[in-house]
Amino acid sequence: MKSNLASKKLLTMAAQSAATTGAIPGIAATAVLGASDASSLAGTPHCAGPDFGAPDGRTLDAIVGKFLTTGFQATNIGLAVKEIERMRAWRLSDEPVAADEDDDYVDPEARKRTRAKIFLAYTSNMISSGVREVIRYLCEHKMVDVLVTTGGGIEEDLMKCLAPTFMGDFALSGKELRPKGLNRIGNLLVPNDNYCKFEDWMRPVLHAMHDEQDADAKRKRDDGDDAPPLHWTPSAIIDRLGKEIDDPSSVYYWCHKNGIPVFCPAITDGSIGDMIYFHSYKRPGFVVDIARDIRNVNDEAVKAKATGMIICGGGLVKHHTCNANLMRNGANFAVFVNTGQEFDGSDSGARPDEAVSWGKIRMDAKPVKVYAEATIAFPLIVSQTFAKRPDAQAGATP
Repeated sequence: MKSNLASKKLLTMAAQSAATTGAIPGIAATAVLGASDASSLAGTPHCAGPDFGAPDGRTLDAIVGKFLTTGFQATNIGLAVKEIERMRAWRLSDEPVAADEDDDYVDPEARKRTRAKIFLAYTSNMISSGVREVIRYLCEHKMVDVLVTTGGGIEEDLMKCLAPTFMGDFALSGKELRPKGLNRIGNLLVPNDNYCKFEDWMRPVLHAMHDEQDADAKRKRDDGDDAPPLHWTPSAIIDRLGKEIDDPSSVYYWCHKNGIPVFCPAITDGSIGDMIYFHSYKRPGFVVDIARDIRNVNDEAVKAKATGMIICGGGLVKHHTCNANLMRNGANFAVFVNTGQEFDGSDSGARPDEAVSWGKIRMDAKPVKVYAEATIAFPLIVSQTFAKRPDAQAGATP
């Protein structure tokens, strides 16, 4: 009230002065010196960034810890940290016992043990880059429960076990790289020999899986067994590849070891698809069962008491993860990290609120979108959540 009175007095004085001395015009004074009503800002944090002069002010924790009040996308990274901490801290015991609750979840101790199931989805460039090591850490320590990725997100992890990816430059000329057999992914370079090594490694694995498919079909025919024949789902293929690679640097080695399912509806879109294509000419009949995997991924969401989604990138992996959560009327928690914009109507750029309208995120959720390139943002987010408090989430109870 005092502020308003003082402002009105100042405006009156300015107007009188303008009328008598030709100084500040009244309309300008009114426009520039209007009073603020700051009552709605009570309790609102003040904007303040990292203080490098403070004790320990230059540590990673201190810097990222101030992101929440830095503004812009730094603040969104801070909000993403809080959202992931919420999804990791959730327990079924936080909720009242439903009238139709399953008997297995009535016991108070069982409810305390029941956590949110965390879906981690990412595009192939995350595996091409050094974010692969971040994802491997999460899988090694069973901090996530379900992975969703693309064909490239599978093969490039396995390929790195056989040969390295090299640093390059965004400005390298494609027409100069092509004759050298060097494939550019942004500012990374993958020699064509890496794909040849991967195909040499995978060929006998693919033949062995085909042998097992045929042997199962023969056994069932001989036994008069009417059960469906063995057909490999993408998730079963990935689990087998993780077993065969037998390399602790691999994301999918740890997924196989820790029983983390990996869903890849576009498994044929890449080098694995090339291998299946070549294989089909030499030996037709290998079947990849995507229908069973759509049931599997949807059931992962439907049977969970709560779910959280962490999605790096857009496109197929974003929609496939969100659509699975639609089957349970939406995820309880969600963090999107991508550079997509919504003005073109793409799912990649859609904000979380659009997913709420589809029932893919629950209406009472507090989802966060970080508009940032994930190789920068995601390691920072993990440093303040999973890596900082590794025991907070050690696998969900279905």
